[in-house]
Amino acid sequence: MNIYKLNLEKVGDFLKNLDCDIGGVKIMSKKTKIHTLFIKNLHVGAANILKQDALSIGADLAVPEGVVVAKEKYVDALLIASSKHLEILSKKELAQPFGLKELAKNLKKFIQKESYETKIMGILNLNIDSFFDKSRTKESEVLDKILSQIDDGANIIDIGAVSSRPGSIYTGEDEELKRVKNTADLIYKHKLYEKVDFSIDSYSPKTIDYVLNCGFKIVNDITGLQNDEVCKIIAKYDAKAVIMHMQNDPTNMQNNPKYDDLIIEIDSFFEERVKKAENFGIKDLILDVGIGFGKNLEHNLLLLKNLEHFKHFGYELLIGASRKSMINMISPSSIENRLSGTLAIHLESLRNGASIIRCHDVKEHFQAIKVFEAINSIN
Repeated sequence: MNIYKLNLEKVGDFLKNLDCDIGGVKIMSKKTKIHTLFIKNLHVGAANILKQDALSIGADLAVPEGVVVAKEKYVDALLIASSKHLEILSKKELAQPFGLKELAKNLKKFIQKESYETKIMGILNLNIDSFFDKSRTKESEVLDKILSQIDDGANIIDIGAVSSRPGSIYTGEDEELKRVKNTADLIYKHKLYEKVDFSIDSYSPKTIDYVLNCGFKIVNDITGLQNDEVCKIIAKYDAKAVIMHMQNDPTNMQNNPKYDDLIIEIDSFFEERVKKAENFGIKDLILDVGIGFGKNLEHNLLLLKNLEHFKHFGYELLIGASRKSMINMISPSSIENRLSGTLAIHLESLRNGASIIRCHDVKEHFQAIKVFEAINSIN
């Protein structure tokens, strides 16, 4: 007899290969994923009930000392449970007091696991002040660059005409449309939208309306659908929207950004904007936590580490940290020498729940992701 430890990404497939009963595969798969859920401001009565219910099924709830004697009215706690445990607790707590009914509904969100195909979103900048000068594209180079990114493996090409780098000032709608118009016309003329999905990196109603009429399918809005007019236009074309989180705006977003609770505040932002999108009739959404947009290094690292939290919304998650300054803060390097750091961040993001990677270096990302997926496909 031999025994060895496995690191399984697809437990269900492995169990099927063992020729386990189909019903057993479903039950046992849920036992292999361990969730650690941080619960803030939990009523002490709820904490005591949940602790006992968790223990009774083999899970646990870590609570502060003094909970049994109700030393504090509200406490923070850590629920440690498998997917199967969460499924049981999400039903069991529905009949309990002290806010546990609401908690039960929230637990259910973390059981559901949507799976999305990995996509590469290539960056194409039409402005002359992008922070990475090699991404700046002259009008005469646009067609070749688009075809090159398609050949290199891009699923989406994100086109921007104004910079959103820290400290940048918006040029205005007319100037933005002037910069992007000929490129949009070229895409429409050559039917390039049949080869790849095009995204517009904009929050200008005028620009968005024009490019969606030229075959663009995605609106990458760094303001997170703040403008109602943008919402109306996206709904009119039945386009997909990227809701990105940003604290303040590009002119001041990096002036000492602060959060009382980073994850909860961004979660609340997404909840509000998702509801807004749905109210306007926008069906397809992508969520982007906004790495480097009103966040310091610690904020960025925490978001990357806990990215899986945001999967409970059920939408694709996008990460774009390509060559950003956070890499320089960790390992001093020029913008031109940050590809390795970029790949490290983006592969870790895929592991933690992202499915769309926005990057400058499409070819290198395509190879890295193929290798990453090959490793994770082995059982």
